[in-house]
Amino acid sequence: MGLQFYPRGGSAHVARNLAAALPRAGWDVTIVSGSVTLPGHPGDARTFYEHLDVRPVDMTGALDARDPLAADPPLHPSYEDREDAPDRVFAALDDAAAEHQVTAWARALQSAGAAHADVLHLHHLTPLYAAAARVAPAVPIVGHLHGTELLMLEAIEEDPHRWPYGPEWAQRLRHWAAQAHTLIVLTDTAVERAERLLGIDPARCVPVPNGFNPAQFGPRAVDRARLWRRLLQERPRGWEPDGTTVRYENLSAFESGAPVLLYVGRFTEVKRLPLLIEAYARARPGFARRAPLVIVGGFPGEWEGEHPFDAIRRTGARDVFLAGWHDHHELPEILSAADAIVLPSVREQFGQVLVEGMACGLPPIAVDAFGPAAIVDHGRTGWLVEPDDVASLANALVEAVNRPAERRRRGTEAVRTARARYAWPALAERVAEIYEDALNATSLRENAALSH
Repeated sequence: MGLQFYPRGGSAHVARNLAAALPRAGWDVTIVSGSVTLPGHPGDARTFYEHLDVRPVDMTGALDARDPLAADPPLHPSYEDREDAPDRVFAALDDAAAEHQVTAWARALQSAGAAHADVLHLHHLTPLYAAAARVAPAVPIVGHLHGTELLMLEAIEEDPHRWPYGPEWAQRLRHWAAQAHTLIVLTDTAVERAERLLGIDPARCVPVPNGFNPAQFGPRAVDRARLWRRLLQERPRGWEPDGTTVRYENLSAFESGAPVLLYVGRFTEVKRLPLLIEAYARARPGFARRAPLVIVGGFPGEWEGEHPFDAIRRTGARDVFLAGWHDHHELPEILSAADAIVLPSVREQFGQVLVEGMACGLPPIAVDAFGPAAIVDHGRTGWLVEPDDVASLANALVEAVNRPAERRRRGTEAVRTARARYAWPALAERVAEIYEDALNATSLRENAALSH
């Protein structure tokens, strides 16, 4: 498996869970991954992929370079365009910078023995494809689209001049997609987008959703008051835009039995956190009892658009708490201390946290579009609302808080659905079948060539 990005987002969790589950399906996995080692920050590949065969590409030194993307090895670029971020958007890189990325990753793949692999499973569309073509041209590629690359392609399609090298990178991504024997996509609706944006035969796309580890995620009893006290008072990690830690002295909103609404994720523009805070401020007067909103996440120092702290101050929203970034292994306990998981993202390609929340018994409140629309069964496992609709979201928050019996009923159905559709062991079996198909197709082509 190859991942250019250091582990911090959903694709890294997918790779880790798959790599752990695939040996039972007959496949051993070596992971080549970007890595950044900073005290107190996530991103170290050896730690993240602990107990797995991982070959980190250490990009820590690039962060101190005048141009991180010109270092050796270079920092990875991004599909997002965040002002002053060290990982500039892919579409802003010229040909020389693109070649530098390919050269560095070709070296990494070669060092990991990629030429002797049976299959290369490449997450996202990145220069790893061009690197693989150089060092392992005979090895079949299974690509994995996580959606962020499609968002950048859509932005280029909407405005080809938004970035200086947008059309060139769109062409690269389409060429790389054509290299893959199979492209794993997250939902059925992603097939149409991949066909339109990448110009590929939809028959080459296989929907495989992201999943959860059933040994890790499930309903559990936790001391809720103690957990929120630890996360918000004793060891706070929430942060203001200037980096100041947010510490809460008054946690009366978490009084015994108070339902807790929970958001987990990054502070990117598509997540619509300011809209969530506006909807919560509108909904709160209609709550039958206090119901705090806890925002978990926000990679330290990284955000797009309005920071949640500023949105809280602008709207005057009360009972909204910033809990900061937490490691994935902490998430089951955090989810079990809440009552509903909220994801207002308008272009969420899947919605990993929805599945994990459902596995822990939380009904989701999400937008009726893209991945969440395929995950959430409105009225049975959770609530779906219109995109970018403050009133619709506020109404769903009020209903979730004021109808505890219905909230619990949907939570029970959510657990059943998650276990039936999204457990990693079963999903790994499906991915193993994709590998076998790619390997067999390559063997058939090679035998046909030899016979001639």
